[in-house]
Amino acid sequence: MTTLSTYLSVTANIDRWRQITAKNPDVQIETRYFRDRFPKIATIDAFVKDRRLFAYALSAWGLGDRIQATALMRRVLEQGVDRPDALARKLNDRRILDFARAFDFIGKGAATLTRPESIRTIVDRYVDHSLRAAQGRQNAGVELALHFRDNAPKLTSIYSLLADKKLLEVVQTALDLSPSMSSQPIDTQARLLKAKIKIEDFSDPLKIERFLARFASMYDMKHMNDPDISANSNPLLFASAAQTRDESAGVDFNLILRRQNNFRGQ
Repeated sequence: MTTLSTYLSVTANIDRWRQITAKNPDVQIETRYFRDRFPKIATIDAFVKDRRLFAYALSAWGLGDRIQATALMRRVLEQGVDRPDALARKLNDRRILDFARAFDFIGKGAATLTRPESIRTIVDRYVDHSLRAAQGRQNAGVELALHFRDNAPKLTSIYSLLADKKLLEVVQTALDLSPSMSSQPIDTQARLLKAKIKIEDFSDPLKIERFLARFASMYDMKHMNDPDISANSNPLLFASAAQTRDESAGVDFNLILRRQNNFRGQ
């Protein structure tokens, strides 16, 4: 299956996939631990010191790699989100700001954070993260597309896009930009992307759909030797990607799928 067809299959049955993911033994074990331990947490120090608990929370916000930056994340939590100069606001990473808001021990207090409805929200996010990760083990492009679908509408600036490696990879792939651009100064990268995309477009579901169709085409073309992707056998898919490489709108899902099916029927 192509990246696009797999992505469409998952999103068309997203509730079923969430149920399947929630029943995964590893997800159940970690969720059971979180549900048991988190209501007993009263301080930031206790939260951060329970590495397993903290890792679960970070993963729910797509920040799993930040478990290696515990000191930084502790400072984020200790400063809260109310002050304009709070570290969570200065890092230009929307995920970190959202995480700090969700675990605002300073502003909300532990009693509020550990309410059943708050815990349910965290667990739901962790399940969604696990769903994307599971799809990524089969096809990394599908995980990227799902991550973009879930997070791009929340972007507030080009800099918040640059702070999220997965969102940036989707944009670089869709626009056929070299990953080496990430070695340039951050302001140079921002100017380049501002000339090619409008962040506000990602609040439009139709424009996201078209952009992801374009991404999927380009991703499969770049990974034609991946055995999990069959796009390498479909020159019409390549053509649709090439035709849209310099257009902002891209192509739509139905057009690509019709071309795929027509080609296979020949």
